[in-house]
Amino acid sequence: MHIQDGRKRVVISNVTPHIEGGRFPARRAIGEQLTLTADIIGDGHDVVAASVIYKHESEMDWEEIPMQYIINDQWQAIWKPQKTGFYEYRFTGWIDHFTTWKKGLVKKFDANQDISVEILIGAELLSEASQLASANEIPAFKKWIEGLKTVGSPEQAVNLAISDEVANAMAKVRYTDRITVYGQTCKLEVERKKAGFSSWYELFPRSASTLPGTHGTFKDVVNLLPLVSKMGFDTLYFPPVHPIGEMKRKGKNNSLTPSETDPGSPWAIGNRLGGHKAIHPELGTIEDFENLVTEAKNLDIEIAMDIAYQCAPDHPYVKEHPQWFKWRPDGTVQYAENPPKRYEDILPFDFETQDWQNLWEELKSVIDFWISKGVRVFRIDNPHTKAFAFWEWLIGEVRKVNPEVIFLAEAFTRPRVMERLAKIGFNQSYTYFTWRNSKWEIEQYMNELTKTDQQYYFRPNFWPNTPDILPHHLVEGGENAHITRFILAATLSSNYGMYGPVYEYGVNTPHPGKEEYTDNEKYEIKHWDWNRYSRTREIITRVNRIRKENPALQSTWNIDFAETNNDNVICYVKEDDASGNALIISVNLDVFNTQGAHIKVPIHRFGIHPGQTYRVSDMLSGEQYYWQGEYNFILLNPYEMPAHILKIENLNG
Repeated sequence: MHIQDGRKRVVISNVTPHIEGGRFPARRAIGEQLTLTADIIGDGHDVVAASVIYKHESEMDWEEIPMQYIINDQWQAIWKPQKTGFYEYRFTGWIDHFTTWKKGLVKKFDANQDISVEILIGAELLSEASQLASANEIPAFKKWIEGLKTVGSPEQAVNLAISDEVANAMAKVRYTDRITVYGQTCKLEVERKKAGFSSWYELFPRSASTLPGTHGTFKDVVNLLPLVSKMGFDTLYFPPVHPIGEMKRKGKNNSLTPSETDPGSPWAIGNRLGGHKAIHPELGTIEDFENLVTEAKNLDIEIAMDIAYQCAPDHPYVKEHPQWFKWRPDGTVQYAENPPKRYEDILPFDFETQDWQNLWEELKSVIDFWISKGVRVFRIDNPHTKAFAFWEWLIGEVRKVNPEVIFLAEAFTRPRVMERLAKIGFNQSYTYFTWRNSKWEIEQYMNELTKTDQQYYFRPNFWPNTPDILPHHLVEGGENAHITRFILAATLSSNYGMYGPVYEYGVNTPHPGKEEYTDNEKYEIKHWDWNRYSRTREIITRVNRIRKENPALQSTWNIDFAETNNDNVICYVKEDDASGNALIISVNLDVFNTQGAHIKVPIHRFGIHPGQTYRVSDMLSGEQYYWQGEYNFILLNPYEMPAHILKIENLNG
């Protein structure tokens, strides 16, 4: 049995965040706050002190954050790292003899007891500490030691002992041989700001032409960039832009018998013209794509590429590397299936191939290729159908060289699988938001995402729709539902996205018996009147502006739900501690009827007294209200505006 140094009297346990015992790093974006907690105890009645020490991977020296006692032996430290990359951090604790002495000194003094011996003990503590002080601090220590020994009265000794000057100097002293360090070093990955705050807009470039019946091009998309920018989106995401398979091509509405003019699904990647590193010739050239990336960047928009690691039957990989695919006894290659669905236009890679190392390297080279063309954001199609070890390796290797690259996991699957993808490196993740409708469902899901360990590694990106998913509430609720679900997505989560322009225009005809669009854009080229007004688009534009102007909406983790007396009305509070920006968001979940509710405002959190009048300004409507106390009444008409985004102002009024 190993016996530790008996002078280390502090025990540290239950540290957070500490993902799978340190196997994976916690994750935060620049500017996001991380709360570190631990249970820290010491024997007896001596005072315990604790801190977190940390260092960036590029640095040699450790820095320190003092921990604060909260309750019941739980301690915490607030950390807001300002540099991207990986950090290590450790929890430390020790017996604070000087503070223990101070408390005893004050108690005896207040009890009118003799403290002459205690004063001498204090001088010894200062003398011992001076041995560890820097050269420029030694004169001050000598002055304090002499001061304690020569004080004219006990009161003067106590005043010197409890002075901030002495306390600050003693707080720097560390007896390293008596410090308990938690047995495992924890890790944190800090990502760029966009990982934590983004708004995505998805469109099909082939539908970008203004001429009916004409295949859209990247040049057409360049012409749409001002519209995307005006709406307030910072990420423009495309489905795959590669040559589309000609063999087993799908027709309109996923028909197995396409016509000669059917363009096929962009996710059936590859034909005789190339594969994952090629551009569909009707979209333009590589140079056109690079120009689009540049033009978008000039408007503070990043192009997000879809990476779908799968092949059409005529993809060059199939002929050049047949060992990367599964072959059936009849000599045919195994295509993707999800019975009764048959995806004969898509061949999955075999991640158990003997040639797996070459497969991995080739798939990574696809990411590297598009990075070389200016792309830094990737939406990964169905990552849960590929090996976890592959993703951990690929993302780690890519981010070693390009740490600014962001990976979004498109995985609508089982919770533990989605969580694993996040742990192994995906910066953002699709979620179950699309299917959380009632007040209870939304509150429970948000608490799961933000109040459990998921908050440290699973970064949600809320999408109210996708080309594959048309939820029933958008079908039944029409424009009102589109607006309501958008406002929820954009205010509950700091990252959200939508598939347009079907969303702004309220296209919501389902395919019979399925939760997806009929006449789906996945299988045909559309022509949109991009400049047509819609109320939904106007509100999207307004909310995106509100998001950019209010730091409270730029984090997912700062949400707290407020009580309402109507289950059709949900209310939540978001606050940015650094700026003091505080918002109350309330949404009518009934898209057909006006609903009212009394909401309970956590006024004490905002420093508002019970009898104080305060102003809330609705940034959606421009209206202002003067409220008093905790309970206030709201009324929301879904045909006018289904929500309030209220900014708390004039707190001293």
